[in-house]
Amino acid sequence: MSGNTAPVPPPPASSLPRRVEKPWGHEIIWAHAEHYVGKLIVIETGKRLSFQYHEAKDEWIYVVSGRLLLTLENDAGVVEERELDPGEGAHVAVLRKHRYAAIETCTLVEVSTPELDDVVRLSDDFGREGTNAP
Repeated sequence: MSGNTAPVPPPPASSLPRRVEKPWGHEIIWAHAEHYVGKLIVIETGKRLSFQYHEAKDEWIYVVSGRLLLTLENDAGVVEERELDPGEGAHVAVLRKHRYAAIETCTLVEVSTPELDDVVRLSDDFGREGTNAP
């Protein structure tokens, strides 16, 4: 099942920042413009996001606090894992399979293109495979 690759239109500025509850923690969308979105992502210790990819969404992450286990497909198509500490970041290019997992509760800054509903979940700890549910 493919994700929705259409950009999500920016909401009224008065609706930001907006908190979105997730089964692994929460997101705070603090910026949303025509060409980019800024989020704080908080992942609770031991929880992880879906193993997923995006058909159009391009994103960068930066670890503000905590420790993150990043699972990310490399240029050769090999899925690798590495730990990221505060001050470290990574680029998650379009179509790259990836997953974020909290070794300890972590806060990430994510800046991405605005295709917020563009997620193709390959596996998920919360039964959301094949959906773009929060």
